[in-house]
Amino acid sequence: MFKKDYSKKLLVLLLSLMLVLPGFTPALAQESQGLTIYHTNDVHARVEGTDTQVGYGKIAGLVLAEKNEGKNVLLLDAGDATHGQSIAILSEGESIIKLMNLAGYDGMTAGNHDFNYGKERLSELKELADFPLMGANVLTSEGKNYLDDYFIKEIAGKKILILGLSTPETLYKSHPKNTEGLVFIDPAETAKQILATNRSKVDFVIALSHLGQEGNYTSKMLAEKVSGIDLIIDGHSHDKGEIKVGNTVIVQTGEYGGSLGKVEITFTGDTPQISSSILEVSDLSEIVAKQDVLDLIAEYQKEVDLVQSEVIGRSTVKLEGTRDLVRTSETNLGNLITDAILSKSGADLVLTNGGGIRASIEAGDITRKNVFDVLPFGNLIAVKEVPGSVIKDMLEFSVRLYPESNGGFLHGAGLTFAFDETKEPLSRVHDVKIQGKALEANKMYKLATNDFMAAGGDGYTMMSNYPIVAEMVSLEEALADYIAEIGGTVSIQKQNRIRVEAMKDVVQKEQNIYIVKSGDSLSKIAAQYDMTWQDLQKVNNLKNPNLIFPEQKIIIPAA
Repeated sequence: MFKKDYSKKLLVLLLSLMLVLPGFTPALAQESQGLTIYHTNDVHARVEGTDTQVGYGKIAGLVLAEKNEGKNVLLLDAGDATHGQSIAILSEGESIIKLMNLAGYDGMTAGNHDFNYGKERLSELKELADFPLMGANVLTSEGKNYLDDYFIKEIAGKKILILGLSTPETLYKSHPKNTEGLVFIDPAETAKQILATNRSKVDFVIALSHLGQEGNYTSKMLAEKVSGIDLIIDGHSHDKGEIKVGNTVIVQTGEYGGSLGKVEITFTGDTPQISSSILEVSDLSEIVAKQDVLDLIAEYQKEVDLVQSEVIGRSTVKLEGTRDLVRTSETNLGNLITDAILSKSGADLVLTNGGGIRASIEAGDITRKNVFDVLPFGNLIAVKEVPGSVIKDMLEFSVRLYPESNGGFLHGAGLTFAFDETKEPLSRVHDVKIQGKALEANKMYKLATNDFMAAGGDGYTMMSNYPIVAEMVSLEEALADYIAEIGGTVSIQKQNRIRVEAMKDVVQKEQNIYIVKSGDSLSKIAAQYDMTWQDLQKVNNLKNPNLIFPEQKIIIPAA
């Protein structure tokens, strides 16, 4: 009896010593105190696993394997998941939510493009989701939460609060009709309200945000304004990596499912330890994809293939998208695409890169697959307000390499221009007209383009600093809609929107430039050139002929 009691006491003593010995971390104890978070953002419906996309199958397989090992795992998405590819668009996002359910997502914040099907449809998707679909700062006109606001999970004996925040930019980075009747309040104020009543009740706070690092509402500003947030899992700006603001860690994992974010949290002492990393496609090569996720993707892809065989119109001519032609000259297909963007956006003009046009459409029936083959990237329409000088700079940049093939060669609608190939690069463009009127360097124009170029893609950095004022559907959606809008029959031709033409004709029209001096008036200047002030007002498009300034340039037309 004595020996038996002694053995028990000795065992208890040894176990106690082992638990407090430095460096001793039993596997079970370590797992119970740790949490791993896998996170995605801005996937834009790139759900298939490829050489450049992780895919939901691999993500689900990784999460399942770690849970089977007894690890504490959360899988979260920071928005823009349900739009961007035909597998999503054809079911208005339902396919993506069902795949996320099957993959085991624990929570998601609504990104601006998750509103692209309209607020009613997003409410339906929220009901389909097996996880909270959040946007705590999105309210109805009555002041009620439109989406879920936050949830609390107890993991490893710790209470984790996860709140969701959507960008107020959604009001113009999705079609305004999609958010009619909704109010987006300051994300920082929302977070403060939630933490005021909950921070003392939990051990760790995660803000799952679609805010990004650009604009008026950013995740960095959220961290600066709101104390008590341990981790921000972010999206929207398509950044990749980690930054730290005070005691808050902010992470993002790029775009289009190209990588998977990983955050490991260890609860030791008073301060949780946070470390983050990015898993690339190659890092997950040994992971076995979850088969039911792959099967569902394949099932949806069959539906996509069937729908893409649908005939949506007919062309009486070949729509020219041959690589060398769209990268060096105006084509009828480039005109059709830019006309579609102009119709959808309501902008003053459209400019889009020839490198984004990837196929021709032969005369005959036009199917949805034809449209997706022409515009396969899922790029969205983006509208910016830019001065005429920037438009001129863009056109110069477009033709600088001519006659060499150039993916940045621009196609346009709402404008015409000429360029002189004999002149030095960046000094070739002339006779630019917007909606039939001469381009004004200082006038602001609404320019519609694609989101790749809007961000400075193909070297168009001259407009990257101007904010997006509207963001709309994808280019392929706009083109399909436009074909229906014009009655289904396409007969478009080249229209001399872009001309290779010597500059001398224009120089003769603009014989002289007068620099305004102090004390000058338009009538005084006109008298020097034997013409009326009305002539100068018309040529210079002056709204107020009595308002001219020293150093202003006045065009003096040839007599």
